Amino acid sequence: MPLLPAPPTDRDGVVAYVAEHLSHLTCDEPAAYGTSDIRGGQAAADAALAALDLTGYARRRSVVAPESGRGASRLSPYIRHGLLTLPEVWDAAGDAPPKDKQRFRDELQWQEYARHLYARVGRDLREPLRAGDPRPEPGAPLPDATTDDPWPGRMACMAATTRELHERGWLVNQTRMWMASQWAVRAGADWREGRDEMYRHLLDGSPAANGLGWQWTAGTATGKVYSFSRWQVEKRAPALCRSCALRDACPVQDWPAATSGPRLEGPPGLGGGPTDAGPRSPEVTGEPEAVWLTAESLGTSDPALAAHPDLPAVFVLDEPLLARLRLSGKRLVFLVETLAELGVDVHLGDPVAELAGRRLATTWTFPPGWRRRADRLDVVALHPWPWLRRPGSGSVRSFSAWVRSAPGRGR
Repeated sequence: MPLLPAPPTDRDGVVAYVAEHLSHLTCDEPAAYGTSDIRGGQAAADAALAALDLTGYARRRSVVAPESGRGASRLSPYIRHGLLTLPEVWDAAGDAPPKDKQRFRDELQWQEYARHLYARVGRDLREPLRAGDPRPEPGAPLPDATTDDPWPGRMACMAATTRELHERGWLVNQTRMWMASQWAVRAGADWREGRDEMYRHLLDGSPAANGLGWQWTAGTATGKVYSFSRWQVEKRAPALCRSCALRDACPVQDWPAATSGPRLEGPPGLGGGPTDAGPRSPEVTGEPEAVWLTAESLGTSDPALAAHPDLPAVFVLDEPLLARLRLSGKRLVFLVETLAELGVDVHLGDPVAELAGRRLATTWTFPPGWRRRADRLDVVALHPWPWLRRPGSGSVRSFSAWVRSAPGRGR
């Protein structure tokens, strides 16, 4: 087995480690991401949750600039990788002012909805769910792959947001919608390519949340495109418009006339049907010899890890998958920081080959790729996923339909 050396715990050492062992899998040079208050590891996650103050969240969560005025929690990278679970973050909001608590918990439910949707439709989330690709405004110039960028650098709003994406690996939700709408609705570029470009760089990038976000903005999930215009920038980051070279000839001055594509029937199960949600209690058929951790559940409270504290834990950097995804080196720095703090054995290769012949304890999770691999491994202790709302058989056609039908916690 190609067991990698134990990763160091300091930031410079982790960057060097990623450069030495993983740079052949990245889309850029491994480097430290520039968001000083987001670092990999359980200690950083716990500190971020302990410092959570939601006062004013409903009013400030969509502020883009100045950065000091932002109200976003920045917990999403830790939630994405299971360092913080949705139930514990939900509970942490309990003492917040009522309006702020409701708005914050609504955002947590969007995360849960994305996971339920992904668990239900799987890889069908990569293609339009309810409407065809958006149709750009009649006569709008389409981007020329040799000269134009769907995120034009001449626009101050796009220059600032793409720089933050590429250098820091994190964006407030408002700018994610701006960028997705500019790419797919304004420029008429393929939303799938934009989705993948954003996914490569986001520290919280997930097939579920990122995929749903792009479909929502492009209108393929709702039948209605998100209309990005100067109005949003003036409201959320007025300094960007004042500094823009195109301020007197703004290409997004007015609402776009673009429309969504034709209505689609959608993938099977969208309107209702069974969802594989994993076991309700541990399913143990043998004595495990190791705990298999996955990218969705890297916290010290991972159910399998907590149930078997004396067993060695192992994480496999999926080399074939990473070679296809070509993530930013910054994402891998965050991941390796987390693994270093956990003190797990880190392998590089195909997880099925790396873990073959070992009796494993692991935590069930929702990505279809995990299920395909787990079916080929000797999992003798399968532990439940910590759902916020356990999936039911109701509609996942829209967030509102899901809220009404999914059992569990409400608003």
